[in-house]
Amino acid sequence: MITLARLDHWVLTVQSLENTIDWYTRVLGMGVVTFGDNRKALTFGEQKINLHLLGHEFEPKARQPTSGSADLCFVINGTLEATLQHLTQSGVTVEEGPVPRTGALGPIHSVYVRDPDGNLIELSVY
Repeated sequence: MITLARLDHWVLTVQSLENTIDWYTRVLGMGVVTFGDNRKALTFGEQKINLHLLGHEFEPKARQPTSGSADLCFVINGTLEATLQHLTQSGVTVEEGPVPRTGALGPIHSVYVRDPDGNLIELSVY
């Protein structure tokens, strides 16, 4: 049997590397790294999000790479009130929230926004 330890990285297929990098660094405070053959990734904590440009994906890849199909939940440090203020100042529309939800470790409160590709981004606090 396999025992998983943690999620290391995942891939987002995007329509524009520049727009995606700008949004995730400016709005969510992620870092950006270049690796391999000038590939780009977003970083936070001990994780990274590798970016594939739609139509120019790296092999191997998902069977049907699509931009805007992700639904991700990030646990944030700080309060939802401060997060909502930052989102407003950043020009990001909140689609829903704050609302109660259930996270991997129990009850959370979340707000939902969309990135430039339309991926649903849930920002949550325990």
